[in-house]
Amino acid sequence: MKITLLGTGTPTPSLKRQSSGYLIEVGDDLIVMDHGPGAHHRLLETGRRAVNVTHVFLSHLHYDHCMDYPRLVLQRWDMGADRIADLKVYGPPPLKRMTEQLFAEDGVFGPDIEARVKHQGSIDVFEARGGVAPRKRPSPQVTEVRPGDVIEENGWKVTVGEASHVQPYLECYAYRLDAAEVSMCYSGDSGAVCRDIVKLAHGCDVLIHMNHFLSGTEPTQIYRAVCGNHIDTAEVARQAKVKTLVLTHMLEQIDQPGIRERIIEEITEIFDGNVIWGEDLMVIPIKGPALHRME
Repeated sequence: MKITLLGTGTPTPSLKRQSSGYLIEVGDDLIVMDHGPGAHHRLLETGRRAVNVTHVFLSHLHYDHCMDYPRLVLQRWDMGADRIADLKVYGPPPLKRMTEQLFAEDGVFGPDIEARVKHQGSIDVFEARGGVAPRKRPSPQVTEVRPGDVIEENGWKVTVGEASHVQPYLECYAYRLDAAEVSMCYSGDSGAVCRDIVKLAHGCDVLIHMNHFLSGTEPTQIYRAVCGNHIDTAEVARQAKVKTLVLTHMLEQIDQPGIRERIIEEITEIFDGNVIWGEDLMVIPIKGPALHRME
């Protein structure tokens, strides 16, 4: 298993940190977890393309976690020219309705798709890419999931958990991926110390966790429950007994010299595993080195 961080930022526009996106290579499959604005550009920077992606898992439908989803679907369909299997997509409701509103004949991209399917110039390009007319419309295979669901594929499985974020307005999930002797968990957006995340991530090699702001700077306790802080993140990792904690979804205010070091130091006072300050395009080791601390 190989994990690449595509986007480690927030909804705030940034040239340094794109919005949420994570790439997991396991066996012959290429899995994307969340695909916020800019994540698809980062995917291209890894040397991969939309046609290489086999599965998508969306944690929730905030735009900073799904805005590049239509780009992924359309570019995979367009460049794939009917020569690859339909994309498998998993996420919370109303993902099916959103997908239909994007790609159906009367959907947002309906006129674009109609032109690419029927105009002779587009058919010529389609056939030049190896397609055989008549061209099919994009048809991602969408499955709406619930906490507790398990998706089993070729040598790996994903377990769906519940995050602590903006329910009941959006269903908000976390995902645990287990493969041969390795495991990772992605918290999605989750705040405070979420017991469901602790349970889901228990014993994982890698936990990728939202680390939105500095402890003590939250405007309200409700905001803390929604977004969490670095002390909460450390406590989740400690209770879950994970080996490596990857910090992500970080505001620009904490992504500063001195503050970064303070956060890492204070986390390591609570959690004794490896701590990684996530950056876009960083490749995460699944099994980090054992720590040797001076007493």
